[in-house]
Amino acid sequence: MLISPDAEKLARPTAPMASVEERKVRGKALREKVPHERHAEYPPSSNRADPVAILEEQAKTRLPFLVPIRYARMLASPFAFLRGSAAVMAADLARTSVTGLTVQACGDMHVANFGVYASAERNLVFGINDFDETLPGAWEWDLKRLAASAVVVARFHGADKVLCEEAARATVRSYRKNMRKYAKMRNLDLWYSRIDEQGILAALSPEVREVAERVMAKARKRGHMQVLEKMAALVDSKHRIVEVAPLIVRETRTQDGRSVAEALAHTLDIYINSLPDERRTLLARYRIVDVARKVVGVGSVGTRCWVALMSGNGPDDPLFLQYKEAQPSVLAPYSETPRWECEGKRVVVGQRLIQGSPDIFLGWGTQPNGGHFYIRQLRDMKGGVEFDPKRVNQLPEYCKLCGWALALAHAKSGDPAAIAGYLGKSDGMDEAVARFAAAYAEQTDRDYDALVKAAKEKRIRVAKTAN
Repeated sequence: MLISPDAEKLARPTAPMASVEERKVRGKALREKVPHERHAEYPPSSNRADPVAILEEQAKTRLPFLVPIRYARMLASPFAFLRGSAAVMAADLARTSVTGLTVQACGDMHVANFGVYASAERNLVFGINDFDETLPGAWEWDLKRLAASAVVVARFHGADKVLCEEAARATVRSYRKNMRKYAKMRNLDLWYSRIDEQGILAALSPEVREVAERVMAKARKRGHMQVLEKMAALVDSKHRIVEVAPLIVRETRTQDGRSVAEALAHTLDIYINSLPDERRTLLARYRIVDVARKVVGVGSVGTRCWVALMSGNGPDDPLFLQYKEAQPSVLAPYSETPRWECEGKRVVVGQRLIQGSPDIFLGWGTQPNGGHFYIRQLRDMKGGVEFDPKRVNQLPEYCKLCGWALALAHAKSGDPAAIAGYLGKSDGMDEAVARFAAAYAEQTDRDYDALVKAAKEKRIRVAKTAN
């Protein structure tokens, strides 16, 4: 793909002149072209690419000494494999039926990529929390990957077939019903919509509500002071990030020979130009105290990630910023969107469009060596669900929240009336995607087994520990 001066314009639809009902009718008409039943199909291609080869190709752009940690984390379970193999599923989804309606897709949609986080007003909201792969694309891709992940995690935790199917159906049903609600809303009301604490609790049964309250109580404590206590220690009366090799390592030189301090100062100079003026003023009140390389996530392992400890108005005023390398989206080979001049900006703009309450320090830049990056706060009242086999029966309720959050993200970036018209009021789409999810869970098991085999045959190198 060639870089275009217009590449940084999202492929969102032009403000529609047609009424909500007219757009619903247009969406409904698409069922003639792509019936709901078509979404149940997952016929593995006879020339399907080797999933391990796809991961090996990705590894070529990663730090080679960290790639074995990525494989170790992916080998933890089929769900961990799914989390780390968005590129594999993107290739499979590109072969499935779509309506042609476009949204700002997450690109790496699964049940662990949601959580609560703090809005700028310091209120907790629920939504998508990973945008590394975001790009304009088919709404069906996100929905199918999300439903498949529900089945994969349910199976891993011992759920029977009935519960697995209900988790997938709950995801799609919630997406469908909330999309109809968003289709009727005024544009500004939709833009300002959030899934807040009250909305989360109201949507859950009393049993699950107790779990949600604990998650949110924990999230409120997860601020910069908590990170300081967990990640740093006093050394000669100064806070320093504690090394936990190979996951958190303080390095003195970058790969191109510059001092880390020099490189970070230059990086912040580039990054700060992406911030609004008022955020620049706020950030200028902090000074760099320490920096370390940090391994994060599953699919991201091996990309260049750093954490900077900054200090503001005294030692009890810390700010942790996280630097993440931004590579092209896994959806890029299957999207008609031109390449972005800065992949970090792609991530930030996509997040601002579909998350609703993004980090106030979210920004981007391009390094002198051509590397793309974005920066955000390391932790700001963020919390997520830990999947527990003892509570696997509660998974459908959690999936309902995930489907709701995905509908909100897609409604903000696409045409909710057209999508709602296509989905309709019946459960046809729920059943179809649930069948796809079950079939793709089987595919995930086979792909996971292929990675296990590659490890046993020493085709890939696996770290002894992933933590």
